[in-house]
Amino acid sequence: MTRHEFRKLFKSAGPAVLPVIHVTDAPQAERNVRILAGEGAPGCFLINHDFGVEPFLPVIAHVRAKFPALWMGVNFLAVTGKDAFPVLGKLKRDGVPVDGYWADDARIDERRAADGQVEAQEIAAALAASGWSGLYTGGTCFKKQREVAPEHYAYSAMLATGFMDAVCTSGAATGQAVDVSKIKTFRRAIGDHALTLASGITPENAHLYMDDVDGFMVATGINRDGDFYNIEPSRLARLLKLTRTYGAQS
Repeated sequence: MTRHEFRKLFKSAGPAVLPVIHVTDAPQAERNVRILAGEGAPGCFLINHDFGVEPFLPVIAHVRAKFPALWMGVNFLAVTGKDAFPVLGKLKRDGVPVDGYWADDARIDERRAADGQVEAQEIAAALAASGWSGLYTGGTCFKKQREVAPEHYAYSAMLATGFMDAVCTSGAATGQAVDVSKIKTFRRAIGDHALTLASGITPENAHLYMDDVDGFMVATGINRDGDFYNIEPSRLARLLKLTRTYGAQS
């Protein structure tokens, strides 16, 4: 997926702001989705940070029923696409369409050649067999996964373009901003391919990444102070305003 195609999907001239909701239960998820929808965010991701996939599925169904037109992606924590895509396919068949999947680990292996990406190829096969057809953005050189040396960032990013719609990367930990040089390396390596960033974005630092990143997946940077679970509307509104201003000027 090109940068233009990604931004067109979200009707965003600048980076698309996609709030990430760390779900506790259905009412909390619904409440936060109402906030982000009210502020005009083009979509969101739900993540089961504190419990397993099975109890997460009714929450996904609840949010979809309440917001049938919303672009909604999910992240099954610590689950690769190999196991996630069959679940997403079943949800689709059950009338619960999910628009995007974000995996923490796309299983890109910079130690192997492009034709030797065995695990990434298995994930691609699972996607093809699942019947699910949403947007896939997969963690590459991503937080809390196998550490990749900086000199291998470019090769990892280039490999990733063959397996996903948008390459995704992060800083070293949740809420920790990524070094700008890492993002610049990714952008040079992937050319016009879409790039998402999934940690450390705030209204204060977003300007550092807007030239190179197409999607901001953000939670702690727009949440209430000291609150891992709930959006602060004014912080989200500020970030959205910044990206819209950038888009209008670029």
